[in-house]
Amino acid sequence: MAKQKILVVDDEEDILELLRFNFSREGYQVPCATSGELALSLVRSESPDLIVLDLMLPGIDGLEVTRRLKNDPNTRNIPIVMLTAKGDEADIVTGLELGADDYITKPFSPRILVARVRAVLRRKAKETIEETAAFRIHDLEIDPGRHVILLNGKPVQLTFTEFGILNYMARRPGWVFTRLQIVDAVRGEDHPVTDRSVDVQIVGLRRKLGPAGKYIETVRGVGYRFKE
Repeated sequence: MAKQKILVVDDEEDILELLRFNFSREGYQVPCATSGELALSLVRSESPDLIVLDLMLPGIDGLEVTRRLKNDPNTRNIPIVMLTAKGDEADIVTGLELGADDYITKPFSPRILVARVRAVLRRKAKETIEETAAFRIHDLEIDPGRHVILLNGKPVQLTFTEFGILNYMARRPGWVFTRLQIVDAVRGEDHPVTDRSVDVQIVGLRRKLGPAGKYIETVRGVGYRFKE
């Protein structure tokens, strides 16, 4: 079986070498780029399975690289894990809204980064499952086809929007979603919304789920995730 390929993009040579060593040791192929321009070129020639992308790059920065890749039908499905300077919450939110799959802040543990990358690759593999298929997570059963939620075998009455939010997040446990991502997924990109309206939906959803509401976690400064 061919090795999976991870493109690492960072303008700091020591970080490139650190990541190349750790990913190679785990059995991945690891092409590297030191600029956004080179990264875009390597994506076309190398067809990576995942990209680890620093946001602070000379020339084309990481956010613009993400924007271009996600706007291209040929590359939009390549997972992106962002490397960010600690505290760059605005960049994290922007990156996630552009379509990045996860983020990790500098300084970072190589072992944690490798684990996060492995988790993203697993999640992407699972996305081949039919989105309308019923599934179970924790003590919840979710059936999108029948629009039914069961908590410990008992039905929970949710609004259309609450059901959509729960189904969207629960199918991707551990993923962090911004408020805009949640709204786009549930209502479509043209539906006007504010951060506050998403927060209100989450509050109502947690209340109706009772003890299971704890599975919806707030990620301060970013958005929400459903607990793995």
